[in-house]
Amino acid sequence: MPDLTINCGGISSPNPFWLASAPPANSGEQVQRAFDHGWGGAVWKTLGQPIQNVSSRFGAIDWQGRSGVGFNNIELITDRSLDVNFREIYETKRKYPKHALIASLMVETREEWKEIIKRAEDAGADGLELNFGCPHGMCERGMGSAVGQEPAVNERITSWAKEFANVPVLVKLTPNVGDIVPHGLAAQRGGADGVSLINTIKSIIGVDIDTFVPKPMVGNRSSNGGYCGAAVRPIALHMVAALARDRQFNIPISGIGGITNWRDATEFMLLGSSSVQVCTEVMLKGYRIVEDMIEGMEGWMRDHDFQTTDQFIGKSIPHYADWGDLDINFETVAKINAETCIGCQVCVVACHDGAHQCIHPAEVGRIPVVDESECVGCNLCQIVCPVEGCITMEEVENGFAPTTWNEHLNEGKPVRPKKGAH
Repeated sequence: MPDLTINCGGISSPNPFWLASAPPANSGEQVQRAFDHGWGGAVWKTLGQPIQNVSSRFGAIDWQGRSGVGFNNIELITDRSLDVNFREIYETKRKYPKHALIASLMVETREEWKEIIKRAEDAGADGLELNFGCPHGMCERGMGSAVGQEPAVNERITSWAKEFANVPVLVKLTPNVGDIVPHGLAAQRGGADGVSLINTIKSIIGVDIDTFVPKPMVGNRSSNGGYCGAAVRPIALHMVAALARDRQFNIPISGIGGITNWRDATEFMLLGSSSVQVCTEVMLKGYRIVEDMIEGMEGWMRDHDFQTTDQFIGKSIPHYADWGDLDINFETVAKINAETCIGCQVCVVACHDGAHQCIHPAEVGRIPVVDESECVGCNLCQIVCPVEGCITMEEVENGFAPTTWNEHLNEGKPVRPKKGAH
């Protein structure tokens, strides 16, 4: 049986699946039920000076019959007293000593950080996560993403936490920046044992076109909130990979953002995450989803002969390159399987209106014809085809040696002629 245990910045857990700091990790009763279902760890809903939340506070985008593909919230940190939260952390850790329990924290002053860190450690937290990412409500008060968007402030507060803490410190980064790398490096300079990312993306989920009020509605007003759910996964993967491949960055990553199943989690780990955190999918489907995550990852590890998670964490990073280092002489063309094609012509429309006009209706019959001399291998046809596996992209031997755009510019290496220029 593969070993799913992980160590993320000095925080160990029986598997890489953690609850993210959010409503599913709001209380001891919830976290304990999650651990009973198999979650390896939990990051407690952010602790600070308790606030008053608003109602309503959630909004969602549905897509092709699936609810909550994109999710938005205008909820803030805990609205329960610190005494209650710390008591429940203590009780939970006492009952589940082998599970990772991380306290997410957000306060303002140096003295407040010192006090709340001590209380979190006294309650038994295995680690701390500094919330530098909340994009609404708290940032207007000089916390959350207001900290995460300023590397110097990030570094300074991280150094405070490391000065006071006796347990590992993770820094939760905001995606509301142009380049994540300087912010990860700032946390590293501050002494962080690891980073977690991404937090939610500043957003407005929609507008009620009858009342004219943005969603979710609080009376006759609303506000920007944090965007999450499956729709943000590509952004999260990019930011995780950008840090993991940076030569100066050398601390662990806890990956967050749109993880819905074991495949998503595996992608994050292949791109450098030591652990993964899940929120929205738990809110939509409950704690039991972790059972499939564990079973799926174990099966995948067996299929690829991985005994431990360390054997595949970051394994995709060598395959991630800058555009200028891609082989511009590598060539593919679309192939349509006549036996499975249903003749819907969707690929014809997509190619003619949105691509390079190389797929044409057949003169006889309903199977479209690919003009390979014009096909640029963009794979739009494969994306829109409703029949899985009907259209494949196959490599073409063109007689040109592999080269990159950078090599072409710097060394004059030849590139294959352009297609689709008509």
